[in-house]
Amino acid sequence: YLTVSMEPLPPVVVGDSVTLKCNFKTDGRMREIVWYRVTEGGTIRQKIFTFDAMFSTNYSHMENYRKREELVYQSTMRLPEVRISDSGPYECHVGIYDRAAREKVVLASGSVLLNVMAPPTSISVVAADTPAPFSRYQAQNFTLVCVVAGGKPAPLVYFKRDGEPIEATPLPEPPSSSSGGGGGDSDGDGDLLEDRAPRNLLHRDLDDTKVPKPLWAAEEEAQGRRPPGTVEPPRGLAAERGPATEAIPETVVSREFPRWVHVAEPIYYVRHAQVPISDGTVEARATLTWTLNPQIDNEALFSCEVKHPALSMPMQAEVTLVAPKGPKITMTPTRARVGDTVRILVQGFQNEVFPEPLFTWTRVGSRLLDGSAEHDGKELVLERVPAELNGSMYRCTAQNPLGSTDTHTRLIVFENPNIPRGTEDSDGSVSSRCSFRLALALTLTVILELT
Repeated sequence: YLTVSMEPLPPVVVGDSVTLKCNFKTDGRMREIVWYRVTEGGTIRQKIFTFDAMFSTNYSHMENYRKREELVYQSTMRLPEVRISDSGPYECHVGIYDRAAREKVVLASGSVLLNVMAPPTSISVVAADTPAPFSRYQAQNFTLVCVVAGGKPAPLVYFKRDGEPIEATPLPEPPSSSSGGGGGDSDGDGDLLEDRAPRNLLHRDLDDTKVPKPLWAAEEEAQGRRPPGTVEPPRGLAAERGPATEAIPETVVSREFPRWVHVAEPIYYVRHAQVPISDGTVEARATLTWTLNPQIDNEALFSCEVKHPALSMPMQAEVTLVAPKGPKITMTPTRARVGDTVRILVQGFQNEVFPEPLFTWTRVGSRLLDGSAEHDGKELVLERVPAELNGSMYRCTAQNPLGSTDTHTRLIVFENPNIPRGTEDSDGSVSSRCSFRLALALTLTVILELT
């Protein structure tokens, strides 16, 4: 008589110690107990523990079988600091000697499934398709991507705005293209967004989008205190209407918002995806897409939270959408001389900026030194500056989908004592004027000799 049963195991977390318990009842004499780990879908059994009663005295009391009775036994096996790879079925095989034929062994077995969970190891929130420009006259779809790695099983991922859960419409289909942030259809959801969400973008033929409107005028129209199209400011803001005098350095932060903006609750769309990782965990990605409204989305706090059975409390990562303001620009060398290489660099901002800004450099009233109209990047390099650039003005435009800001800086070029005055032209070579005078003198000498 022999029966074997395994005690079920609750899910355990990576790093825990686990004890597997095998209970069996018998009235016969013990032969052996063998533990197996089952792999490859049940095709391979790896022996991990053996107890041989023939060579052990642990059960010497079983030798007297004059009075047969049912005995209950338990075999335990401890797995210290389990890993993901330890997940799977385990079997306990028990053998006893048959009463009729002592050389014959009766076998019975039981199995249990070990489920090892792993909490997520990292969580981050990024903006898709950035850096991207700011658009004053066209609505843009904006996408946040939450990446959660290292979890098993896949975690539950959801978004919050200013601490409140976001009710989003799920998008089960995979994206066909990706062009968010730049005014296009982010993650290929443009058609679906347009079909399922009310249009917030007015037809340009019916709207004066090309005419900038200050914030105070838009607010008064929304409150019904001013008819549309009237742009006369109140007395307290009269100074804002006149032309501003340019100061050096200067930061210009626009208070105007796009004319297509309507103060309304945004409609969110969410998509979830899971990518298996070689170590048995998964990488979960959740994307949140909506039509960006700079008027209400600027300085909005978005968070991605994760619930997982291996976590005692949710993990979270958060970002605040902020338009760039007040770029801090440095110029090296601080005292540039003719022939030096000058580097103008954006070191930071007066505020935290998200998503990453797009930087564009231009020269006011002219082209850059290399002949191009503009340059992209945080740094502008001017090779071998000539004296003619003294006093030239450079504009750095920093923008993200929430807004833009301009900062100007003036280049002052001093004389270089190592280069004689007047011997440098705009490209740092010998003056063309001197070359012309020398050629003219040689020509006159030849003419006089011929005469």
